[in-house]
Amino acid sequence: MLRETVEWLAIRPDGVYLDCTCGLGGHTGEIARLLTSGFVIANDRDAQSLEMARANTADVADRIRFYQGPFSSLRSALASAGVERVSALLADLGVSRYQLTDADRGFSMMAEGPLDMRMDRSQPLTAADIVNFSSEKDIADLIYRLGEERRSRRIAQAIVRARPIQSTLHLAQVIERVAPRIGRIHPATQTFMALRLAVNGELDELDTLLELLPDLVSGGGRVLVISFMSLEDRKVKQSFQALARSGRAKVLTRHVITPSDEEIARNPASRSAKLRVIEMSQGNGS
Repeated sequence: MLRETVEWLAIRPDGVYLDCTCGLGGHTGEIARLLTSGFVIANDRDAQSLEMARANTADVADRIRFYQGPFSSLRSALASAGVERVSALLADLGVSRYQLTDADRGFSMMAEGPLDMRMDRSQPLTAADIVNFSSEKDIADLIYRLGEERRSRRIAQAIVRARPIQSTLHLAQVIERVAPRIGRIHPATQTFMALRLAVNGELDELDTLLELLPDLVSGGGRVLVISFMSLEDRKVKQSFQALARSGRAKVLTRHVITPSDEEIARNPASRSAKLRVIEMSQGNGS
């Protein structure tokens, strides 16, 4: 939803924008190309993604400030760029296509790779640590809570019995043996999603981002969040509604925005994307 995102940001040529999830620089580059005296703070947890984003946006390098860190360090990102608040903020949640397609990162159940799943590879905890050393109950609870997987107990039992599990395909096969495929969705999908969320603390980081919004975005500035999972979208919707009730923001998207049929045909991975937008109240700072 690149076109819709750029339109909803209402970009001013002299504005300062925060792309919380730079990825490979797609949104960052599009925003920067619309600026003259303004700039983009491009943040991401993944150092490798940031390096590729630098290369992909080399034509507008003078309008971008790169910063590596989770959502919880965004105040530091703004401080390093010399600003108090930004004109608008964008967060495109989840993993990037690069992370999913690079087997060595361990996010995909479709290719052989290590059970890693870290967005920031300097952190110690990996998916292999959770799978091989957590209790059966803890694994079942994690899969049920974060993956919304009803077969969590059966899957957790199979995982514990198959230990040690060191690769993505091994884990996917273990799950498929006890949770047969229904339809086109691979039976390991929700378990892999739950492990990724746990490894990276994504929901906690999202909670922190939503709490920080009034401190990060100027009055009249917009906040755009693109989510791909119901757990995330519920958090975003509830937070935006709470900000609106308190008078600190106005919800601009009365109904969630989803990709067009044309975009889904061109990029099937976008089919579950949901975009929500708020505008911070004028009294929220300059």
